[in-house]
Amino acid sequence: MLADLSKAVTLYFTPVLMLTALLLILFAYLAPTAMLHSQVALLTVTPSSSLTQPGSTQGIDGPSIFLGALGSCSRTSNTAGLVCSPSSVSPLYNTSIFPTNAPSAVISAPPSGAPVFIAIALALSAIFFITFTAISFRHFMGKAGAVWEKPVVQRLSAWLGIFAFLLGLGSFLIVFMWFGKAVIDFNQSIQGQGSQGPQLIAQTGNAFTMVWVGYAFFAIPVIVSLAKLHVLATK
Repeated sequence: MLADLSKAVTLYFTPVLMLTALLLILFAYLAPTAMLHSQVALLTVTPSSSLTQPGSTQGIDGPSIFLGALGSCSRTSNTAGLVCSPSSVSPLYNTSIFPTNAPSAVISAPPSGAPVFIAIALALSAIFFITFTAISFRHFMGKAGAVWEKPVVQRLSAWLGIFAFLLGLGSFLIVFMWFGKAVIDFNQSIQGQGSQGPQLIAQTGNAFTMVWVGYAFFAIPVIVSLAKLHVLATK
């Protein structure tokens, strides 16, 4: 029974994890310009008095901006409608909604290579998902499944998964460090102005949480692929 359970997890549950990982990473990449406009972002700047009046719990109305790898969505007040920029690998963020004393210059797009490499990693991840799933379900394909039995095909699939995983995770780490520095610089500049500073606060967004969870799930099919190669190599 334990062997059957292990087989079921490896063959059937792992492709589901890979699909979940692919969707999480894709949503985090496309947000907020293409989807989830105010729900998911890599970095957010929202109204808050916590930097200018520490300990204050007063609700503040003001401009907000939600930044992603491909662009941003912004609004001039809590009740105003969102305006999103066109998606681009070299996005321009609309920081003109902020007061003149806001440190808008520190809010800039990451290097254009990062969104491009993430897009390439996503494309490779999608191909890996297809090949990994085909290898897992090859016993249902009849004669067509013989192609996926070949060690060279399984080896190529595993290397494709490893490359997509490392390329995507590395690119997102660069973006995380870029936006993390922007958050620190933005908030320190406002704190340096004291009570006269703009009532805003910058924070890294929940899109990064989606990315880390996605790549944690992604690691499992990659490990399974490597384990299969290890078994083949020792036969």
